[in-house]
Amino acid sequence: MKPKSKLQLLCAAAVSFLLVNAVDIQLTPTSNQLKLNIGTEAQARRGGGRSGGGSFRSAPSRSRSSPSRSSGSDSNYGGGGYSSGGTTIYVGPRYSYGGYYYSPISLIVLVIILAILVAAIAYAISISKKQAISSSSTETYASTGNRELDNNIVTISKIQVGLLAQARSIQTQLSQLSLNIDTDTPEGLSELLQESALALLRMPENWTHVSATSKTVRSRDEAEAIFNQFSIEERGKFSGETLTNVNGKVRQMQADSNSDSEPGSYIVVTLLIGTEDDRPLFGNVYSTNELKQALERIASTPPEYLSKFELLWTPQVETESLTYDEMLSEYAGLMQIA
Repeated sequence: MKPKSKLQLLCAAAVSFLLVNAVDIQLTPTSNQLKLNIGTEAQARRGGGRSGGGSFRSAPSRSRSSPSRSSGSDSNYGGGGYSSGGTTIYVGPRYSYGGYYYSPISLIVLVIILAILVAAIAYAISISKKQAISSSSTETYASTGNRELDNNIVTISKIQVGLLAQARSIQTQLSQLSLNIDTDTPEGLSELLQESALALLRMPENWTHVSATSKTVRSRDEAEAIFNQFSIEERGKFSGETLTNVNGKVRQMQADSNSDSEPGSYIVVTLLIGTEDDRPLFGNVYSTNELKQALERIASTPPEYLSKFELLWTPQVETESLTYDEMLSEYAGLMQIA
């Protein structure tokens, strides 16, 4: 065997020995000391809470009302002569036209009546035009408002906020909301969305990190798949779901207390939203002001536009929080708020 092959075998054996025995390799550069721990256990994950419901599969039932229009009735004007005892009485000279005789008074009365009729018709036409314009505007607005509700274009939004642990009251608020709201109804789901966004809006002084995205898709099946993928990814970051309320089904489990873990400093809240909007709910979110605007937009979502929503937060219990390393390792997409 060539010397080169022996050297390769010796190197392979040394590497195998180190991996099997999980020993520490100590590298000491000239200025800094770099320590690589092979075989160390990953950070223990924390429990999380989850609540929500809804579906993209079928659009919410919506009622559309069209304004009613009133049609005016035609009026026929008829005239008659003035007679007494079968004899027609004429005052003043008479004028003949087409075989009929008219007095000056009759002509004046006829002109006045015609003038009144013309004015009445003109007024009626003016009113009808105004009503038609008003009805057309109402129908156009209703059509524009319902256009987003009648197609298959939907929007999926995900916003994730990292907060300081001193905002731990939000953990209690989100737990109470999840326990008390019926997420199996559109009204309950809308309330959960609004109250969750408001809970975050009330704590801007504790915002530290953010990650946000909002995009539209043209298929409800695709939207459902993307939403579920987001949900699975976030749930996979929990050691367990200690509180859930999904589609009205509430479950609770005992949180595992880790007394050996170092004190944490952060809480992460995630909102997954599926709406009937044809455009994204927000753009880039990097600053406090942009986060505030995005949360306000989410909180103002009309109930009929909300198709699906999921609230996730970790740790779920208010006695726990994430360390800086834990947050960065599980939520690498979070960026510090400018």
